Amino acid sequence: MQDHKAVVSLHALKSEKVRLWRAAIKWPLYSVAVMPVLLAAGWRFGAGDFVRIDHLFGFLLASVLLLLWENLTNDLFDDETGVDEFAKPHSVVKLLGERGMVGRLAYCALLLGLLIIFTLAWRSSFAVFGLVLFSCFLGYLYQGPPFRLGYKGLGEPLCWLAFGPFATAAALLVLAPISINESVVPWALSLGLGSGPALATTLVLFCSHFHQVDEDAAHGKRSPLVRLGTRRAARLVPWFLFAIFAVELLPVFLGKWPITSLLGFLGLPSGIKLIRLLHAYHDQPEKISGCKFLALRFQALNGLGLSIGFALARFFEFGLLRIG
Repeated sequence: MQDHKAVVSLHALKSEKVRLWRAAIKWPLYSVAVMPVLLAAGWRFGAGDFVRIDHLFGFLLASVLLLLWENLTNDLFDDETGVDEFAKPHSVVKLLGERGMVGRLAYCALLLGLLIIFTLAWRSSFAVFGLVLFSCFLGYLYQGPPFRLGYKGLGEPLCWLAFGPFATAAALLVLAPISINESVVPWALSLGLGSGPALATTLVLFCSHFHQVDEDAAHGKRSPLVRLGTRRAARLVPWFLFAIFAVELLPVFLGKWPITSLLGFLGLPSGIKLIRLLHAYHDQPEKISGCKFLALRFQALNGLGLSIGFALARFFEFGLLRIG
């Protein structure tokens, strides 16, 4: 009987460890990393351009590696301040129990990601490397010492800049056909394409703090959730969605985007679920700990819908897209 209890206990322990590792890896989160290049690819293809497939997959891989670096270093930096002591049992630092190993993994991912980006920039435009490097710098400003701007409530605007105009501009340049040979950064186009999806990515970051407001406040982290409180923060979420869809609808009405880009509304049901969840349980951490995954589902479906909608314009509304 005791042996049976020991086996059950060991199985439960292993199951819990697997669950924690799944939470630590956070694989759905990587949709925010790949979205800028998917949007750029959909746009280029829809406009009748030849998309450089090798560059597409190279940029995808580099984006995943660079976000891996940011996630690992965030765990390291949060471990230094103690903010994750109780709120984040799935911290990679806690699971491995060795800060040095986490640091080595993080910076190996950073170097490999930047090496891939440098190679792609060599074959397209060196502006690509500068844009990605600046996005990485913005990521470091978020949690890295001595800046720690995320602790001052500036994480959301940094997130929007990094995953919006800068990453989108880099993706547009790296996928451009060789015949185009663009060297000027397409700021206007990247701002138009990336603003809405980057707001959706920012919403993911915003929602990731609902369940740990008390812990953040106790460690001096003045996130928007700490400043606003969960009730007022929950009331902001519908406005996030309104802003995202307004930014994505306006170009359709102006004739600059194809009607097929309305596929971005695929994310609306997830957005409505998120609003309802936070409205009902905003101050109950155990019930809203997964709200960021609803926000992620919204972000992924919205971005994928836009990307597919842009690509479909090649077959249904070729010539409508305005490149530049």
